[in-house]
Amino acid sequence: MKQSAPSTPRSTSAASTSNAAALAANRAQQTLADPRWADVQGRHAAADGRFVYAVRSTGIFCRPSCSSRLAKPENVRFFDTAAQAQAAGYRACKRCQPDNPAKPSHAALVAELCGWIATAEEEPSLAELAERAGMSPFHLQRVFKAAVGVSPKAYAKAQRRQRLQTALGDAQEAPRVIDAIFDAGFASTAQLYRDSQAVLGMTPRQYRTGGVAQQIRFGVAECSLGPILVAATAQGICAILLGDDADALVQDLQQRFPKAQLAGGDADFERWMAQVIGFVDEPTRGLALPLDVRGTAFQQQVWQALRLIPVGSTVSYSELARKLGMPQASRAVAGACAANALAVAIPCHRVVRNDGGISGYRWGVERKRALLQHEAELAPQAPRVARHG
Repeated sequence: MKQSAPSTPRSTSAASTSNAAALAANRAQQTLADPRWADVQGRHAAADGRFVYAVRSTGIFCRPSCSSRLAKPENVRFFDTAAQAQAAGYRACKRCQPDNPAKPSHAALVAELCGWIATAEEEPSLAELAERAGMSPFHLQRVFKAAVGVSPKAYAKAQRRQRLQTALGDAQEAPRVIDAIFDAGFASTAQLYRDSQAVLGMTPRQYRTGGVAQQIRFGVAECSLGPILVAATAQGICAILLGDDADALVQDLQQRFPKAQLAGGDADFERWMAQVIGFVDEPTRGLALPLDVRGTAFQQQVWQALRLIPVGSTVSYSELARKLGMPQASRAVAGACAANALAVAIPCHRVVRNDGGISGYRWGVERKRALLQHEAELAPQAPRVARHG
């Protein structure tokens, strides 16, 4: 009588399945812990050229910015170069061509587009930019924002603002306001005056004359961190300055608005100032006041991200840069933090070094340490570091 082959014990089959699941879980954990995974998830063009990633299930390797479907973390492997991936048996993706150094990366294309936007007499449309890049408008919008951090339209607006500020602020050439407006790339005076508060924080003529005719109310008081100066325009709080000397704070404000009309606070301003001082001591209750925030498109993007960091948490400069989709911009992020004129309201003190150490703070490292310690006590359950990206 013919005997059937012995069946595989169920215990052996179950053990194999369990081992495979454990291996996949371990691979996924390693991928998720690797900072390069954030670049792959965000398809960050800035990471192209720094590494490639391969997919075990397909046998293909890609650039970080490749638009292919995102692989499962357990199937991903990272390599420093395309040659290493090929040596390991992986084939180059035909879409992103990671083995072709002559193929312009998204970062190079975006840099070229930025140069065009900066020098063009008229702002290029999204369709014109996309045609030049050889992409669809939707894809170009996503690629541009991943590399620069803002949309092409926001970047063009920031370029116009910088040109206008340079022209209006040049005391040697002293151009007429209308000439500066058109030279900066605005289509009409109506367009600029309609958006002047967002672009300059005041009218063009007020900016040209150093803020003259613009009234700024201010006051100096004591708070738990020492002297504090609060200043406000009709649009909202424009400065919250900390320091050790009240006179120095006033001089700082005068340098920021050399020809503005500085005035003492009225009853409404005094209420605003009391709220700011209370917010320094109790940041968990929030600050329900309008802010007159002035900066470049990039600076405003950084400042908005800072306001999302919870009380009691911190983030490193590199983590914040990755969160913004610009992992190589940690120094630029630090520069934006240093340019912040709204202490505590825009909590740049919650950004620390990669090792968690407390680094420079324009209002003093000891003051930064005191702020962080105070916030940690108010939010004891909050994580020490808020991981982003």
